[in-house]
Amino acid sequence: MAWFFLSLATAFLESLRDVFNKKSLEQFDEYIVAWSLAVFTTLFLIPPIVLNGIPELDRQFWLALPIGGFLDTLAFFLLVKAIKSADLSLVAPITTFSPLFLLITSPLIANEFPTPLSLGGVLLVVIGSYVLNLDRQQQGYLAPLRAIVQETGPRLMLIVAFIWSITANVDKIGVLNSGPIFWAASVYGFIAIALLPVVLSRSRIGFKQRLGAAYNLVAIGLLNAIAVACQMLAFKLTLVVYAIAIKRNSAVFSVLLGHFFLKEKGLRARSLGALIMVLGAVAIAIF
Repeated sequence: MAWFFLSLATAFLESLRDVFNKKSLEQFDEYIVAWSLAVFTTLFLIPPIVLNGIPELDRQFWLALPIGGFLDTLAFFLLVKAIKSADLSLVAPITTFSPLFLLITSPLIANEFPTPLSLGGVLLVVIGSYVLNLDRQQQGYLAPLRAIVQETGPRLMLIVAFIWSITANVDKIGVLNSGPIFWAASVYGFIAIALLPVVLSRSRIGFKQRLGAAYNLVAIGLLNAIAVACQMLAFKLTLVVYAIAIKRNSAVFSVLLGHFFLKEKGLRARSLGALIMVLGAVAIAIF
């Protein structure tokens, strides 16, 4: 059951990280936040690698790294844009769709097959996504479903969820062919390098200002480094879809943190939907 607690720790740490992301976006643009997250995550993951040494790397590692790195870079950028454009408690639970996508991508990429009963969990995830938006029913009962596709924040987060269903499997391949911490540092190092030209060309903040304000973003990198380390360790111990399903408890944590720390409204309606979505994710893991 170690994988369960590692995944649950990932859920809480990522929801807490997103609160700091939301706060940081009040002072910095999305390019700075995304790049800083990648940079500081990499830096915090380096000490364990120095202590334990570089693992043996094979062809599978070098094949997985550019694929996972590119897709994670894209997801990173879209994630920050989604958080900036909508309430955290509205967009974050949409990531719970990734276990649904994993039911397709895991057999194809990682050759992992969850049990047929997990389809009941998928149904709960879909129902939860509807309940999450029930405060919009005055626009029609189909409005919640349209919101996911049409509104910027939910739409971007749905794309992120699909990309993560691919990268999670790539992560497992990378972990098995290197090591949990080394793989995480390699991917985030790739993201940091890939985002640097974008930051330099599109950010509205000068380079000196970035360096001077870096301490404000260190906490985000630390939280994410611990979270991603827990996630990669969980991948080594269980099926990808199980680890990701439990990780999606971040939906509930995000709703609560968004309400109490960011003063976002709609706690009752959104928490109910998030809870149903998480129940579906747990059912996927159990069955």
